[in-house]
Amino acid sequence: MQIGCHVSISGSIDKAIDNAIERECSAFQIFTRNPRGWHAKDLSDDNITSFRRKLKVSKIDRFAICAHMPYLPNLSTPKEDGFEKSVNTLISEVERCGKLSIPYLVTHLGSHLGTGEEAGIKQLVKGLSKAGQTKNDVIILLENTAGQKNSVGANFEQLAEIFNKLKPTKKFGICLDTCHAFVSGYDLRTEKSVKDTFTKFNNSIGMENLKILHLNDAKGEIGCNLDRHYHIGLGNIGEKGLAEVIKTANKKEIPIILETPIDDIRDDFENIKIVKELA
Repeated sequence: MQIGCHVSISGSIDKAIDNAIERECSAFQIFTRNPRGWHAKDLSDDNITSFRRKLKVSKIDRFAICAHMPYLPNLSTPKEDGFEKSVNTLISEVERCGKLSIPYLVTHLGSHLGTGEEAGIKQLVKGLSKAGQTKNDVIILLENTAGQKNSVGANFEQLAEIFNKLKPTKKFGICLDTCHAFVSGYDLRTEKSVKDTFTKFNNSIGMENLKILHLNDAKGEIGCNLDRHYHIGLGNIGEKGLAEVIKTANKKEIPIILETPIDDIRDDFENIKIVKELA
């Protein structure tokens, strides 16, 4: 069982592993840099060495960790300057992950800004394919979206359409977010509905391509397209359905990463504890 959460790199990037150990994580996710800007400070040799050394000592499986793309890039944008910056950021992040021995990089799929899904997907595939030429073993994971206006990749069929256009195939995989899936219309509230949803996923994309699971409850109702993550069991998915999701992921040996809020109700420690109890 590999369960953890998104952890901070505040101070220096190797602090992420200290934070993961403190939370009793056997999996974790990071940003490799400040996610709110375009500029990324170079990783020093000391940063890289310390991160890799701490990871080895921690005994956390390398294939249970991932990085997440920063917020600003939009790989589906029709705006040429924005697209170029987004692709360059993706390539840079793939390279940074390679240096840190992080095997997976999760990316959002972006917004077509009103030009239509076909145009957005064309841009997205072009950008992802360019980043896929990067010479290392990092796998780019496409994250399903919540189905917000102008987004692509909310339903499994469209996600499969995008995924199947990408070359080389070994450079790409999928990250499934439970909150996003639920608010885009996939029921995850009961044992049966979870099995049905994963069957649909397997038929469209293939479970063998699912490398990371983002486990989040949802603030919104099913099919509402509201991307608001919530505490495990306290949202509209609920404990019963999420327990079945956890069992499915564990059976397939898919690492589970929480991206739940930190507030007066709960923190990471408590959400991780509950997931372990539900497993």
